[in-house]
Amino acid sequence: MASARSTRASAAVERLKKRTGNAAYSMARTGEGLFFLSEAPGAPPLCAPLELDDFVAFVNGLGPQEVKKISKHDAAFEKQLVRKKPTN
Repeated sequence: MASARSTRASAAVERLKKRTGNAAYSMARTGEGLFFLSEAPGAPPLCAPLELDDFVAFVNGLGPQEVKKISKHDAAFEKQLVRKKPTN
């Protein structure tokens, strides 16, 4: 189970590196299984040691967020889902 936890956390850090263009971000894991992030190996941590879900949420909130691309068909479908209020 430890490898799945590490994989999920490291994937979040890789996404952060891609979004920010800063390849120096580094993740570390404490003996208690908590995670923390630093801007470079050996640099001071950017957060207190966190549980996996909290760590992933923290990392996902950093840096510029990716804009999700939608096709013109998806946009038209979403527009149809919004119904106008009937006028009486």
